Amino acid sequence: MRKMGLVTTGLMLGAALTTASGHAANLDATSIVDAVTVYPDGATVTRVIALDLPAGETTAIAKDFPLGLDASSLRVEGDAGARLVIGTVDAKPPRAAPPVNLPEIDKRIEALKDERANLDGTIAAALARKKFAERFAEASPAGLGEKGEARPIAEWRNAFAAVAEEVGQADSAVRDAERKQREIDREIARLQADRGTKPPSRMEVQIELSAAAATKATLRVTYAVRNARWVPLYDARLDTSAKDRKPALELVRRAEIQQSTGEDWSDVALSVSTVRTGRGGSAPELRTVIAQYPPPPSPPMAQLGTLSDKAPRQRSMEPYAPVAAAPEAGKRAEERETSVEISAYQTAFRLPGRVSVGANDGAKSLRISTAMITPELIIRSAPVVDPTAYLEANFTQAEDTPLLPGKVSIYRDGMFVGTSRLPAAGKEEAVRLGFGADDKVKVERSVVKRNEGSAGLIVTTARIDERAFKTTIRNAHDFPVKVAIQDQLPVSENEEIVVEMLPATTPPTSTNVRDRRGVIEWMVDAKPGETKDISFAWRARWPKDKTIVMQPSG
Repeated sequence: MRKMGLVTTGLMLGAALTTASGHAANLDATSIVDAVTVYPDGATVTRVIALDLPAGETTAIAKDFPLGLDASSLRVEGDAGARLVIGTVDAKPPRAAPPVNLPEIDKRIEALKDERANLDGTIAAALARKKFAERFAEASPAGLGEKGEARPIAEWRNAFAAVAEEVGQADSAVRDAERKQREIDREIARLQADRGTKPPSRMEVQIELSAAAATKATLRVTYAVRNARWVPLYDARLDTSAKDRKPALELVRRAEIQQSTGEDWSDVALSVSTVRTGRGGSAPELRTVIAQYPPPPSPPMAQLGTLSDKAPRQRSMEPYAPVAAAPEAGKRAEERETSVEISAYQTAFRLPGRVSVGANDGAKSLRISTAMITPELIIRSAPVVDPTAYLEANFTQAEDTPLLPGKVSIYRDGMFVGTSRLPAAGKEEAVRLGFGADDKVKVERSVVKRNEGSAGLIVTTARIDERAFKTTIRNAHDFPVKVAIQDQLPVSENEEIVVEMLPATTPPTSTNVRDRRGVIEWMVDAKPGETKDISFAWRARWPKDKTIVMQPSG
């Protein structure tokens, strides 16, 4: 356990302490997140609570835990200056309570309703003014005086302007009043919402404590949450160097962390672990698989009513499926890196210092470690589908910490090339990383021969398909390169179809490359400016009365 003085420096303490005769005292407490370990499918969070405990029994109540915590995972440990016993730990959502200022809210709503009613009167008066002006315009025909005589044009215009002004002022007053009513309605709706009890947004944790004497105590509460994850990311920076220096590969590991647990992880000690908590502790139990004849077809729906209730029901066979298991000039700035803890069954990376990861703030990428590797550079091409030559760095994973599968950003001589996927690799396993096209190595594959016909001295007994190819490699670099060329030899899964590689073929370096049947590879050393050729020929033979097709396997 850590000493109390190292833990309590960043803590907040609740103040309310109430006691009742014959019962434990209730002590309101405030917790803060101190440490987090993130897994690929969850996280473990440790909160710290500092308390001034009286002698005797006390129930510490903290109401700031996230709703999404797994209550069964709650664990509490602590330090104190006197003997301290930790009793039961209980987690429950706090009860929704009405607002404490309910009378003030009701008074405000009443005042707003009165104000809205006054605006109704304002609207009615404005509409009456508008109606009177419109009736005046209709009842006083233009051009007629009191005795029907014609009026001067100037008086007509004054009358028109007076009516228009009165109608416009009335319309404006109505619009202003209606706008104020809408604002009042929104405010009333907000206050009505404030009147109601709100669902809890935090979990309440109660911890029963018993202290032999009044003392200061520090509690560490640990729990699991599910809405958090981390995925591995990588930066692969290849320096191909000059002829007098070996190539260098800088492989940077990163952890992309994302969480939506409902709590902010502010200034915490952060770790990432390879343990997968969501898969459970045991392998799935398999059920017996029964082979039997399928049941007879069900009768049509119209006949279901004619079946006797006493007729035996045949149980259909359940389909067999596995049980499913429940992220240079000058000195370059450096990034913080983690310390690594490796055990027999897991690896944990602990970031130095303190880190903040907010809830729902999106993904945050943190550097884990850096490895400097001396790779073997190979130019690889599969001209049967793409004549492009690609630069590839091969190396053996030498670290005890395994490489987890993840996205890798590729850089070659300081230039961003693209992204790829890094496969999982344990210690001593081979790793291949592609670094884009090499335009100074040209690969061309041409058809030398293609013969489709029949075989047999007198009578045609079989059909054949014979093909020959030539692959030309040109090295335009001023240094030697190693080139790997791959091609495909058809594979037969029928004894009547015979496929053979012909003697004209340049002997391949390897066959069935990485357990892929029929994939063959030639490894060629090409000197600066050198051109090399590879020959490849094969023949397929099958019965004359049948037809074959050649296509990639699924």
